[in-house]
Amino acid sequence: MEPPQSESMPQDLSEALKEATKEVHVQAENSEFMRNFQKGLLTPEGLKMVMASLYHIYTALEEEIERNKGNPVYAPLYFPEELHRKVALEQDMAFWYGPHWQEIIPYTPAVQRYVGCLHEVGRTEPELLVAHAYTRYLGDLSGGQVLKKIAQKALNLPSSGEGLAFFTFPNINSAAKFKQLYRARMNTLEMTPEVRRRVIEEAKTAFLLNIQLFEELQGLLTQGPKDQSLLEAPGLHRRAGSRAQDPTPVEAPRGKTQLSSFSQAPLIRWVLTLSFLVATVAMGLYAI
Repeated sequence: MEPPQSESMPQDLSEALKEATKEVHVQAENSEFMRNFQKGLLTPEGLKMVMASLYHIYTALEEEIERNKGNPVYAPLYFPEELHRKVALEQDMAFWYGPHWQEIIPYTPAVQRYVGCLHEVGRTEPELLVAHAYTRYLGDLSGGQVLKKIAQKALNLPSSGEGLAFFTFPNINSAAKFKQLYRARMNTLEMTPEVRRRVIEEAKTAFLLNIQLFEELQGLLTQGPKDQSLLEAPGLHRRAGSRAQDPTPVEAPRGKTQLSSFSQAPLIRWVLTLSFLVATVAMGLYAI
């Protein structure tokens, strides 16, 4: 008699990643902030800060994707024309921050940690880029148009899409079909059980990095105008100006141990952060 197959770990990598992040997704999906976001409770300053953070993150992610585009551990997932977001985010930065946006957009400590993690992964463990690309890009395609319409209405933005280029994928005719193709490509990647395990753990790390990022931004937004000067501190604008000026990144969180330590934070802040996370689901924070 053959031993029963385990039901705890789906065979396909895409399903395994979805299963591994299901719990945090459910917790965030039922948060108060997500309900508020759907009601259109959004501020221009909040959207500006989120978009600036994403600019830095996608710049780093896409630098590492380009570095590894010929590597068999990532090459099947290389879709620059369809997915890459840096150029779109540059358009959004000019809309929100003006022609000199590279000199003034914030580059906060949580963003620095995220960027540092992406560069470390790309240079030392490129197979883990799979987790970051999956989490961000498929999330971008899962609900982006809905959040785009909410932001347009809440902030009275142009119907033509200025300021929200990030949400538009002109080279993808059907998001559903493209996601199906992307998952199929993921499932063809050859991985040892150990590499597969590390990719799944890295998907959890990607969530943690986003949680920390939006906890930081949520704190800045709720401190009021007086404390917005924190964003003008020396060093917070370096990433856009020059890679050579990047500060040494804070050690990036890795795996379950770091997830456990983060959970020791006050419950209310954790819930608020998770809700912010899902409110920006179209920005790549969960791949549906």
